[in-house]
Amino acid sequence: MKIGFHTDAFNTAYFSFEKCLAWAQKNGLHYIECGLIDGVSWIHGLGYQPHVAMYEDPLLLRKKMETYGLRFSQVDAAYPLSGKDGPIRGVPYVLKAIQWAHLAGSPCVDTTDGLEQPKDLTDDQALDMMKRSYEQIIEVAEAYQMTINIEPHGYFTTKPQIMQKMLAFCDSPYLRMNMDTGNTFIAGQDPVSFLKNFLDKVSHVHLKDVSESLAAAVRGEQTGIAVSHCSLGGGVNADNIRRCLELLRDHGYQGTLSIECEGQAGPMIEQSLQWLRNTLTELKIPIDD
Repeated sequence: MKIGFHTDAFNTAYFSFEKCLAWAQKNGLHYIECGLIDGVSWIHGLGYQPHVAMYEDPLLLRKKMETYGLRFSQVDAAYPLSGKDGPIRGVPYVLKAIQWAHLAGSPCVDTTDGLEQPKDLTDDQALDMMKRSYEQIIEVAEAYQMTINIEPHGYFTTKPQIMQKMLAFCDSPYLRMNMDTGNTFIAGQDPVSFLKNFLDKVSHVHLKDVSESLAAAVRGEQTGIAVSHCSLGGGVNADNIRRCLELLRDHGYQGTLSIECEGQAGPMIEQSLQWLRNTLTELKIPIDD
């Protein structure tokens, strides 16, 4: 398996994307994931945000990343598609992300639903709307041979029976799932049982632990974690993560394990990286550098 990380680990450290590249190089990583910005943001323009704006030329960025020995495992275009503005804001954003990601060398684009039940829509109406949205997205994704992942991160996607329906929106090998150990856990699901339902669909994995205090406060009441303030192995979700890794190993998964946690400008994500490397070694899972 490959080890990578999401640059949202450095949101609060106000890193730039290039500073994240330097951190990855220093720590021997070769895979990176970031959010995509469709437009101009002052905080990003000043170099205080670790994500990438799509006005940046993807081929030139790809060449820059190669000098650091890095490539994208996925780009994050997860604007909620379940609300009324999903078709008018989310779909164009994802379609643009597909074209950009293709040139930037990313094999996957991440998508999701909203954290809460949509207002003024029944569940059936929202699902029907998302089905039409994903049909449009997958038509373009197939042309670019780009994998579109659905991440469990919201009201619909953290329910396994609904995730099953969403992954069947289109009969296409390009519609797959980004497993997230932290979001499924905080939503009240068992991440191991959740993963068992979708092993054939997983093409990318987010690894998040959850602190004991956060789990006690909101588990079963929230559907996603913006970023985990807990290093891998340091929370109540550690055993679930280990068992998920065993499931992925036994199923032959060879994709990226993307670490998502608060970086604290380095220390916490470095602890996560060490724990993950040690755990993969213990589980006899080869690390693809």
